[in-house]
Order: sequence, then structure tokens, then C-alpha cells
Amino acid sequence: MKIGEIAQQGERAQTVKQRDLIVRTASAAVLFAIALGATYVGDLPAGIVAAIFACFVQFEWALLTGGTIVRMAPFAAAVAIAIIISSAGMLVAAIAIAVVATISAGVFARDVWLPGGVVYASVFGISLVAIRVSPDYGLAAVMFLLAIVWATDSGAYFVGRIVGGAKLWPRISPKKTWAGVIGGLIGAVAAGIAVASIIEIPVTSDLIVVTVVLSVSCQAGDLYESWVKRRFGAKDSGSIIPGHGGVMDRVDGLVFAAAAAVTIGAGHAGLGELGRGLLIW
Repeated sequence: MKIGEIAQQGERAQTVKQRDLIVRTASAAVLFAIALGATYVGDLPAGIVAAIFACFVQFEWALLTGGTIVRMAPFAAAVAIAIIISSAGMLVAAIAIAVVATISAGVFARDVWLPGGVVYASVFGISLVAIRVSPDYGLAAVMFLLAIVWATDSGAYFVGRIVGGAKLWPRISPKKTWAGVIGGLIGAVAAGIAVASIIEIPVTSDLIVVTVVLSVSCQAGDLYESWVKRRFGAKDSGSIIPGHGGVMDRVDGLVFAAAAAVTIGAGHAGLGELGRGLLIW
């Protein structure tokens, strides 16, 4: 192969990468606007948006794990109802509905994957909405959480691509590197401190520890979905989001981080004060 042809191939590859980055950035901006708008409004609109995203997650989970949308539909409807109910502050009732839906899915399917999708989508939607409807600091807590997740993803992505180096867990996720993990953590801490400063929350050592825990949880969620996709021989969970794949590919880290945020908030201040429990230390 001639030197000129090699150079042309390199230029074409670079152009493709730049185009992919533009598409990825544009898609992320649209998702950011939707999430930010729903979070800001809160209550029922936030519950509806979270329920819609949860349904997409469940349907992609079903298709990814060898199921069908038809089989998942009744359980997706139950989870959507649970999420919307949680937006009215009825968290215990929402959890009860999600638990019943999970058990019913297990009895119906007689395997772990269908009920697993119910749990995955329920944790995603109910956790976010439960934090948002907290009477104090609900909006601030969700903004704090989203900023950490997005900073973790962005930091891991860009630092991993630029620095490269040793792989984190090549059998599960061949592209993830230790440099990306560190970049994600640094980005998360920076974003957490920035958001806390903007909303005038005291930046304490405990809050920084919370930021690190949420970032690690986010990256664990990313690895978990990578394991599920590799288990079923899939590259992406879907193709609905240009440059990103499926909805699951975008919320995988958020699922685990939201669950961690609820656990921290409830452990610190109780289920009724998730926002305060997450932020005020």
C-alpha cells in the first residue's frame, strides 16, 4: 500500500471519529435538555418522563436478554405506574408495586432475566423521582447526582481515549482503562464541588466521599451493563440514540448511582429526607 493511500485512510478514520463525536455530543445535549427540564419542573412531569425512559430500558433489556417486548409490556406498565405514583410522594406504595411486578415476572418467566429487567428499570425510575420529590433539597440533590454521573462518564471517556494505558477489565469491557476510571473520579469530584458551591451547600470531606461513592457506583453500573451485553453477545443495548446506542447505554451508570444516592440519603436522614440526607453533612 502506498504512503498516500495510508494517509488518506488515516484522514478518513479521523473524519469518522470527529463525526461520531459530533453526533454523540448532539445526542447528549438533547438528552441533557430533556432530563434537566423534567428535573426542574418535578412532580408529575418528572414522573412521566422517568416512566417513559424506564419503559425504554425494560424493552431494551427484554430484547437484549432474549425476551420480547410483548412479554415485558405488562411489567413495564406496572413499573411506569409505580414511578408515577412515586412522583406523588407515595414511595412505599411505589416500591410495593415494583416488588409485586418483579415477583410476578419471575413466576411468569421462570428465569432471572425478565424480573431482572423489572428491578433494573424500577430502581432507575423510582430512585430518581424519590430523590426529586424530597421536601428539602430534592431538586438540588438530583442536579448534584446528574452532574456527578455526567462528569464521570465524560471524564472516563475523554481521559480514556487520550491517555489510554492499562485496561480496567478487558474481558468485560475492552475499551475501559484505569486512566479513564481516574479521569471519571476527578471529573466527578470537580463537578460535585462545583454544583455544591453553586447551590450553596457546604463542601465537607463527607460530601466529597459521597461524590466518590456515587462516581464509583456509576462506573460499576457501566461495567455491569457491559457484562450483560457481553453475556448476550451484543455491542449496544439498542440504536435509538445516535452515537450512543440504546437508552440503557446512557443510563447504566445512573441506575447504580441513583440506587447508591437513595441508600446514602435514607441511611443518613431517612426515606422522607433523601435530598437532605445526600447533601447536608
